Amino acid sequence: MPIRNEVWQPGTPAWIDCQVDDPAKASEFYAQLFGWEIQDGGPDSGGYLMAAKSGAAVAGIGPKPDAMPGMPAVWTTYFAVADADASAEAVVAAGGQLIVPTFDVMEFGRMFVGADPSGAAFAVWQAKAHNGAAVYNEHGAYVWNELRTSHLPAAKKFYADVFGFGYTDFDMDGSEYLMFTPPGRTEGVGGLSDDSATMGESMPDYWLVWFQFDDVDAGIAKALELGGSVLQPATDSPVGRSAIIAAPQGEQFGIIDPSRTVGEMAPPKS
Repeated sequence: MPIRNEVWQPGTPAWIDCQVDDPAKASEFYAQLFGWEIQDGGPDSGGYLMAAKSGAAVAGIGPKPDAMPGMPAVWTTYFAVADADASAEAVVAAGGQLIVPTFDVMEFGRMFVGADPSGAAFAVWQAKAHNGAAVYNEHGAYVWNELRTSHLPAAKKFYADVFGFGYTDFDMDGSEYLMFTPPGRTEGVGGLSDDSATMGESMPDYWLVWFQFDDVDAGIAKALELGGSVLQPATDSPVGRSAIIAAPQGEQFGIIDPSRTVGEMAPPKS
């Protein structure tokens, strides 16, 4: 099991959490689905719960913020940054907005919640006592983060301006897919997916968190048993067998088994 005890490189998805109406009920769902151990954040945490595997941090589960009334339940991707205040300025300069301005999370880190010009929400994390996820790329942990967008050219520019992303361009079943690589890294760590053909202008752009799951069909069955629903049935592809699930409170996430692949990836576009 890979365990990370270091700060994540800037631009890397470093943490994930979900905001829901009832964190306790959400924790029961994910504990049974992913085998998470749920830890209470303590009296100063505002009801925030930490999820762990073998005692190492994997994700957070918290209440919806008071500053965002009416927001749906959602999973949020956090990008590592060296300076949250400078990153906030970069977001605004690039045409995005700050939904929740920069603030300190006790001794653990500094963060803000922002949105790109098309409205897709994300957060940044400047690590202090909490580096971010210690468990990743294994069953029950996050393995990929991707933007589902109908505004790919604008998103490409925004995230390059804010985080310095470089991109590798792929054709995925006739749609453009950009794998992004942060500065200082050589491998892709997430993607921007052109979903304009299926989303249309009415559906907002959003960041989707993918969790590794060793048997996607069993994961679907378990999610249904626990009160979830299936938004995208199990599908085979060159990157693995996958499905998209909605938890009982509505937050969406993907599950994927990267070991079960069908077909070959098309080479990157030149």
